[in-house]
Amino acid sequence: MKKLIVCLVTFLSLAFVFNSCTKEDISFDETLLYGKWVSTSGVHSGSVYFKYLADGNGGTWDTADNVLESEAQPFTWTLVKSELTQIHIMQIGGNIPKVYTVTELTASSLKYHDDYGANFSFTKVVQ
Repeated sequence: MKKLIVCLVTFLSLAFVFNSCTKEDISFDETLLYGKWVSTSGVHSGSVYFKYLADGNGGTWDTADNVLESEAQPFTWTLVKSELTQIHIMQIGGNIPKVYTVTELTASSLKYHDDYGANFSFTKVVQ
């Protein structure tokens, strides 16, 4: 009986240790996301733009491909805690979901990554 109690206490202690070491979900203020952002990383640094509107819509365009803001690829977006989901609306029909984990969101800086190891960083465009 003593061994059973010792084993039980040991397992409970381990459960508390591993539970306390889990990373807490970080929440970001979605209002900081509103506006136009330009990429500061990657091959197309300085030419890839994202615009997030307060109504959950947005658009993206790449000036290196001679695409203007008026021709932006539309998407809808949500930000729940640190999970940013963009659902790109294709002209030929269908939607393409993209999910990112936000690591930084301030009034002037946005950083996130996907599950494939790609990191993205942006600076807010002052209008």
